[in-house]
Amino acid sequence: MFGGFGLFQEQFRPFNNLYRCYSVAMSGTERSDIEKGGKIIMPPSALDTLTRLNIVYPMLFRLTNCRHNRFTHCGVLEFVADEGKVFLPYWMMKNLYLEEGSMVQVESASLPVATFSKFQPQAPDFLDIHNQKAVLENALRNFACLTTGDVIAINYNDKVYELCVLETKPGSAVSIIECDMNVEFAAPVGYKEPQRLGNNHITEDDENIGEVSESEDMSTDTQTSFLPFVCKGHRLDGKNKELSPNETTNGKTVARSQRRGIPDYDYKLGIVRFIRTTKPTVKTDQTNDKKSDFEAFKGDGKPLVTRRHN
Repeated sequence: MFGGFGLFQEQFRPFNNLYRCYSVAMSGTERSDIEKGGKIIMPPSALDTLTRLNIVYPMLFRLTNCRHNRFTHCGVLEFVADEGKVFLPYWMMKNLYLEEGSMVQVESASLPVATFSKFQPQAPDFLDIHNQKAVLENALRNFACLTTGDVIAINYNDKVYELCVLETKPGSAVSIIECDMNVEFAAPVGYKEPQRLGNNHITEDDENIGEVSESEDMSTDTQTSFLPFVCKGHRLDGKNKELSPNETTNGKTVARSQRRGIPDYDYKLGIVRFIRTTKPTVKTDQTNDKKSDFEAFKGDGKPLVTRRHN
């Protein structure tokens, strides 16, 4: 009877074991899916032990480096590692201060479902991503849980971005499997907001520009005023354009005088007047002021057929 009670207690004890940890590169196979997430590979004996224990699904584990008192949480991807070994993502080994072949304690854990998390990018280039939340949401699908203080790594466009987990709710370690989690971002490490210059602030470049403009004004006073659309015309047949006498002066092209519109000072709302400029009248001699004797449609009629008179 007591022996049966002891077996009943043994059935509910948690999983706790020590393994030698190695990075994914030491497994002998290229497993990029492990580096992109927060899950580890354990030996088949661990699966055999877990099936005989009362473990809460999904399986979550707490990894502890007892020498440096560092810990994190993770999920499990497969049970295909060699006996006595576990393979971890490289970013997880950095957080735990683990080297190749170091001992790590693996024990089962039960974590609350996440409702909130806050991340801080470790470089300003994370702001170059168009939609940071969508990229992070896609990357967290390969993670099983988050731990406050961890620096996770995500891959996007063949580039690795590191983000520090600043805060998680409702606990310091949460499960992110099938949950609705609000995400916030803190300012990236090394990010500086652009400084806005006031209106009264004058830089050296502005002073140099002012000096150049003053010198240009002095030089333009001696030169002719600016004339728009003054250029040499080109014909389609390749021949040179013959300039009129009004357009040439001592071999230099001169623009014709521009005529501006006459303003209507008697303008009234609702009435539109079309004022046309007319050529100035030229005064002539008094002899030319007299009307000429010419009258229109005055002349002798001539029939086409002449008639004979008897």
